[in-house]
Amino acid sequence: MKQFLFFFLLFALGTRLLFGQAPADSLFSRATDAYNEGDYQEAIDLYESILEEDLHSSALYFNLGNAHYKLGRIAPSIYYYEKALLLDPNDTEIRNNLGFAQNMTLDDIEPMPRTDLRRAYDAVLHMLTMDRWAFFGIVLMFLFVVGSLLYYLLDQPNKKRISLIGALAALLLAMAATTFAFLNYREYQRDQPAIIFSESLSVKTEPNPRSETVFELHEGTKVQVLDSLDSWVRLRIADGQTGWTQGDNLRLLKDF
Repeated sequence: MKQFLFFFLLFALGTRLLFGQAPADSLFSRATDAYNEGDYQEAIDLYESILEEDLHSSALYFNLGNAHYKLGRIAPSIYYYEKALLLDPNDTEIRNNLGFAQNMTLDDIEPMPRTDLRRAYDAVLHMLTMDRWAFFGIVLMFLFVVGSLLYYLLDQPNKKRISLIGALAALLLAMAATTFAFLNYREYQRDQPAIIFSESLSVKTEPNPRSETVFELHEGTKVQVLDSLDSWVRLRIADGQTGWTQGDNLRLLKDF
């Protein structure tokens, strides 16, 4: 009876996965056909119906960005290109198309200069993703355990010395990898990018519509969300300036 129940549940799960994925694949094909035929709005509607099923992929967001770009919609095209890049940061085609879309924006913001030390730190930190740093740390801890066991099991002094040195090196590297994984995770949590969707908006000194305007932003500009208060959000732009604006003027990128 238990075996029958197990195989029944396995069959039910497989059927759900098979027939649950098929409609999404069909919608994706129909959307791609609509895009190739120049019916970009139809393609957008079909792609968004896939998103409503809580299915996400870099290809889906990339195609949505392309469709909006063809219709001259700056903010949505940049928004979906950026989301595609979050899922596939090494894709050069996404980066190229994002660059074309960003050339359509009005705001020309000069990013804050970084020191050589900061650039070196970022290069090492982002050499691997958070998951890969963590996996690397686990592998090194395994090697540390193996080296420690060999140290106690081997009889020859030279081999014991080599195993001890190897174990200590693996432990130090494992600690470093774990530290980088944690720093990567903390940076990911703090990083809250968003895209401006309003054609034009005023950024205030305080979360108050009567407060002073510090600068203006336009659609498609990427900002960093720092804080929120009721319907207001505090944001920072690439040159370091900060201010407050209404939250419905922008869309967070990490809203998967």
